Amino acid sequence: MSSNPVTVTVAYHVVPGREADFHSWGWAMLAASSRQPGFLGGGVLADQEAEWHVVYRFASEGTARAWEDSSARTQWDVQAVGFARQTDRRSVRGSKVWFDSQTSTPKAPAPPAKWKLWFVNMSAVFPPVLLFNLIVLPYLGGLNPLIRTLLLCLCVTALVTWILMPRLQRFFKKWLYPPLQALRGRHKRRTA
Repeated sequence: MSSNPVTVTVAYHVVPGREADFHSWGWAMLAASSRQPGFLGGGVLADQEAEWHVVYRFASEGTARAWEDSSARTQWDVQAVGFARQTDRRSVRGSKVWFDSQTSTPKAPAPPAKWKLWFVNMSAVFPPVLLFNLIVLPYLGGLNPLIRTLLLCLCVTALVTWILMPRLQRFFKKWLYPPLQALRGRHKRRTA
């Protein structure tokens, strides 16, 4: 192996529902590239946001370029047109540079504003409390107020915890955490 291998990462946006096609295509394309001189290995990586990556490594920049400029590689790109679109390409020389460039982790997004959290919580708590007061409490009028309040809290807390809040958090995710959405699945176009 040369002292300056090249790792190429190509990012793709995969059409939803066609992930299996992309996965098969990616591994078949890597099998074809393994027959090229200087090929050192590769893999297909999936992201949760429909962003997929094909990573391959060659012994030198010249052998990597020879594969990328070949007619065989062009034919593989043509086959992927129906289910994937290339969004980025990154090429890095040597192992040390690859790992050094990955050491800076993105800063965690700031928590949502308190008024946004208040709004989501009120949206989750108000409807079940209202329904419980209108529908259930009239039938529990003879019970001790402590028992009635305990029943209200138990029912509403269970509904909010396991049913309403998970759905509201998913629904309001982009509104609550806009910087997080900007970081996920987005790659700045870089030249190698």
